[in-house]
Parts: sequence; structure tokens; C-alpha cells
Amino acid sequence: QLQLVESGGGLVQPGGSLRLSCAASGTIFGIGFIHWYRQAPGKERGLVATIASSGSTNIADSVKGRFAISRDNAKKTAYLQMNSLKPEDTAVYYCNADVKDTPTTLKNYWGQGTQVTVSS
Repeated sequence: QLQLVESGGGLVQPGGSLRLSCAASGTIFGIGFIHWYRQAPGKERGLVATIASSGSTNIADSVKGRFAISRDNAKKTAYLQMNSLKPEDTAVYYCNADVKDTPTTLKNYWGQGTQVTVSS
């Protein structure tokens, strides 16, 4: 059964850093776009960062210069490096990816989310 599993969340002080991981497991024939989203309490889920299979990236303006997305295709894992964290970055962070679970079928998968809390 194909899964995306996020890890690396936690409690951090303002100005601190965290690195989130998103690991894909199961029968996988390829992974296309990988996205990180976040959802704060009472707010809609919003796109934070995207990385293509080529490695090209796009970062939301709200976190540009502080967050970076990367991937290790051999490990089927994506990362979100978060620096200079602010209380407004507090949210549940979700991984989303387009995954080939058969040689010809591309499906979209979500992870279960990991909580990031930025507080002193």
C-alpha cells in the first residue's frame, strides 16, 4: 500500500529551524511533482513549496528566503528546510505528491501531516 509519511515536526522557538521529511513507500514506479502544504487552525490549507522531478522549485512568497524544498529521488523522499521560523509558521504541514503506482497510472497522494509549532 503506497503511503507518504511526514516526519520532523515539533516545537521550536522563534528564529529556530526544522527540517521536515516526506518519505514515500510502497510500489512506486516514479514520483512527479511533490508539494508541501500547511494548514493553521481556522485557516485554509495553503501551498508552501513545490519541487518537480527535474529539481526545479517554487516557493510561496510568504516563506521565500526562509524555506527550501529538496528531494532525493533514490530515497523517494522530499524535504522542507525551514529556517528563521516565526509564530505564524505554526501549522500542520502536509506532503502531497503525484506518484506512479503502476507503470501507466499517476495518482495524487497526501500524507497524514506533521505539526509544527513555533513558540517561545
